[in-house]
Amino acid sequence: MHRKFESRSPVDSLHPARSGRSGHSRTALAVTIGAAILATGAVGCASSCHAVVPVSLGTPSSQPRMEALMDLPGPVEVETVVGADWAITRAGLIDLDAPAAKAAGLQDGDEPIQILVHVVRHPTRGVYLIDTGAVTNLDRDPAGAGVSWLLRKFMNIDKLHVRNGTAAVVARQKAPIAGVFMTHLHLDHVSGLGELPAETPIYVGPGEADGRKLMHLFSHGTVDRMIGERGPLQELSFGPTTGTTAPDATRAAGGGGVPADDLATLDLFGDGSLFAVLVPGHTTGSLAFVARTSRGPVLLTGDASHTRWGWDHDVGPGTFSEDRAGSAASFAALRRLAKRHPAMDVRVGHQL
Repeated sequence: MHRKFESRSPVDSLHPARSGRSGHSRTALAVTIGAAILATGAVGCASSCHAVVPVSLGTPSSQPRMEALMDLPGPVEVETVVGADWAITRAGLIDLDAPAAKAAGLQDGDEPIQILVHVVRHPTRGVYLIDTGAVTNLDRDPAGAGVSWLLRKFMNIDKLHVRNGTAAVVARQKAPIAGVFMTHLHLDHVSGLGELPAETPIYVGPGEADGRKLMHLFSHGTVDRMIGERGPLQELSFGPTTGTTAPDATRAAGGGGVPADDLATLDLFGDGSLFAVLVPGHTTGSLAFVARTSRGPVLLTGDASHTRWGWDHDVGPGTFSEDRAGSAASFAALRRLAKRHPAMDVRVGHQL
């Protein structure tokens, strides 16, 4: 059955935490947000109002089964392409209150980042994207790209430069795009959808489209415009372990007697070549991905870790996460996973 969530507000703008502007600008945005909430009586809104249907793609797996396979050479190729260069507030990306951040003297300010798209090539299943990069006109014509006026005002659009539009990335592939796996449904991950055929399946994590937070009241319209006139989003099912992250679990990973986290995993193609990993916190249904390539395992963290500095110094994300505690737990679990597999190529959400 299709699920569709209706907006309760005409206001469509930016996640409030994404403003790196002056205190006056932040106050003005807060007033706008408060007025809209009072006007509508809303207590929360879905991240997208697009229709969603469950899909049976993949085989529910487990972290130990994934880890038993992941160091073996695999058939998948992963190419990471910079869609756009950008800069946004560091406090949203990195927990500046963490001891390591304080010791390093990190302060808030503009942090250079990239909007990325990952191209996954499977020898029999075809070419897939993980996230969608940047629509070609995002910097030159953000309104034409579907970005609302208030979001344009606060998103540092003058510091965004498209390097490889999604249309160009798709045109370079030797086969049509068989589907898109979304790490989550924020603007900087969905903006390239408009340059994909409407029939391309879009896969999301459990509860991602209908996670109801006040911040979504001000972003879902832009996200829905970027999703466009296409079929329902396809919601992945991880089986009965969906939503569990137990950092203190003691199950053996890969039979090696090493304590493991209870990360919900999904074997997307059923052959152990590409796994989706549920990492809630940044959003309700945030996903990371593990690919087995000929050169070793590749971890795509999504926004479970935004920056290279944060990953390398064991400092998790900042204020952009909906659930700070959940985000910290997911980040820590991925760090432990990578530590157990030192050959893993870790590619964080917004920096090469």
